Amino acid sequence: MQPASIEDFHTAQSPNDRAICEALRSAIDASLPDAEGKIWHGHPVWFLDRNPIVGYGKLKDCMRLMFWSGADFDEPKLKRGTGKFKDASVRYTAVEQVDLDDLTRWLEKSRNIQWDYKNIRKRKGQLERLA
Repeated sequence: MQPASIEDFHTAQSPNDRAICEALRSAIDASLPDAEGKIWHGHPVWFLDRNPIVGYGKLKDCMRLMFWSGADFDEPKLKRGTGKFKDASVRYTAVEQVDLDDLTRWLEKSRNIQWDYKNIRKRKGQLERLA
């Protein structure tokens, strides 16, 4: 069953994963106060002007933090996705692995480096960089 809220998503996690989620959410909310955070496709995701920016979700053995435009951040700790999109992510198994300096820098880049995912259907799968 899909969680109704970010709080519901956190509550459904193990104590270890919940600590990771809460650290991520705190940093995201502090760095992107004007972003709208909500459950999207079952996971917490933050949007700027209806464009997905950052989100996280549970994988089998970790929590994955994903930036929709992260492939262009030039950050070695972020691993590029395998598809045609511009996403990149990092995986955490313990809250101590969340480096707030890295995370704050990545969140700043997420505001300034964006691909237009909100109009991807209109453009038949083609991404365009937002200015």
